[in-house]
Amino acid sequence: MLYNLIKKSSNIVVYTGAGMSTESGLPDFRSSKTGLWEKEDPSAVASTKALNKDVERFFRFYRKRVVDMKDCSPHKGHDILAKWEREGVIKGIITQNVDGFHSVAGSDNVMELHGTLQQVHCQSCGQVYGNEMYEVETFYCTCGGKLRPSVVLFGEGLPEDTFMKASDASEQADLFIVLGSSLTVTPANQFPILAKEQGAKLVIVNLEPTLFDDYADVVIHDRKIGEVLAELDHRLF
Repeated sequence: MLYNLIKKSSNIVVYTGAGMSTESGLPDFRSSKTGLWEKEDPSAVASTKALNKDVERFFRFYRKRVVDMKDCSPHKGHDILAKWEREGVIKGIITQNVDGFHSVAGSDNVMELHGTLQQVHCQSCGQVYGNEMYEVETFYCTCGGKLRPSVVLFGEGLPEDTFMKASDASEQADLFIVLGSSLTVTPANQFPILAKEQGAKLVIVNLEPTLFDDYADVVIHDRKIGEVLAELDHRLF
């Protein structure tokens, strides 16, 4: 049925969450025992307060995330979505993930709701650098300002321009595909409902059930995203 929906649709938007990243070997945030926030208090290490009051701990936490991320890479699902964008199958990707793997894989129209760990920028002057600055433990800009990852910290709002672009994309979609999100994080979890309210078909692919499954036209559980996309790609091309 998902294949038929894709073939019939002309404006497909994809929404990806932590399940997309975990298939690349990255940890998620909220899983019991293995989630990042089971080991660390986000307000203590990933917040504006930490950046301003406990910056050395902030630097250590994010340096480890950057270094650990270097051991992972986009999986076949990322590559397929990039191919689908090039071929005109999908219009764009809205993502909660900060690994930047969609862009690394070649996707162009990526709406990163929570920013990206692929770069850092100066808190004072705004100068942008690659994340290799953290790898070599360079945490300060040439102007003397603190370099911070270009992600949304606790205590900050989502980037307004990205949020509005994602809202517009959701409203215009005729098929909205959720990949690997439990849809528990607000306000980002409202995009599937926004698309549905505007007449789009809704598909949810997630290992576990979500609170939004009852709204979906197709629900796929207990399957890896990369496998589902690979099967669809084989049929489409």
